[in-house]
Amino acid sequence: MSTEQTASKRNYQKELERRIEQFQREDRVPHLLLHSCCAPCSSYVLEYLSEYFDITIFYYNPNITDPKEYRKRADEVRRLISELPVTHPVSFLEGDYEPRVFTEASRGLEHEPEGGARCGRCFRLRLEKTAQAAARIAEELNEEILFTTTLTISPLKNAELINNIGQEVADKYDGAVWLNSDFKKREGFKRSIELSRQYDLYRQNYCGCVYSR
Repeated sequence: MSTEQTASKRNYQKELERRIEQFQREDRVPHLLLHSCCAPCSSYVLEYLSEYFDITIFYYNPNITDPKEYRKRADEVRRLISELPVTHPVSFLEGDYEPRVFTEASRGLEHEPEGGARCGRCFRLRLEKTAQAAARIAEELNEEILFTTTLTISPLKNAELINNIGQEVADKYDGAVWLNSDFKKREGFKRSIELSRQYDLYRQNYCGCVYSR
């Protein structure tokens, strides 16, 4: 069996569950830096993970090329945090809004189809910034900081690609530890839709960049 075939059989949700079980055996509630793409995708992930982690939401999405759309989505994440019942604390950290950084990263890939090479660059851009933030926090607290993203909840996004990129960027920064995930499993995406209705969350109809729109 090839390496590619073996990798394709990985169940990232099961890997996440094993990590959580390990933390529970150790009676630990680790700190988790959770990259959030939007409130609807964050809803189930926060409901699920806040039982096991102290979470800081990291909102860094330079791919949202319309400033008003960016602000609307960021504010909706803040509102969700204020209203959603959670087991352990959830805080909010907003990164810089840098649409030009995304434009530069996607240069030459403007006409790629959704889900193609441009999206891979976008994932890497956001996850690398999250890893950098995790490393800064790790240095301040003098402990390793886990990080992951809500992106894997989408049925339209490649969880294997996202997890591979997450691990690659984690390897570059001391103290930043990637946490594998595939939040669409266990009907996570379905639950996010239910929670979005319950909290009347703004659900955008495109990923964020002008090309996907």
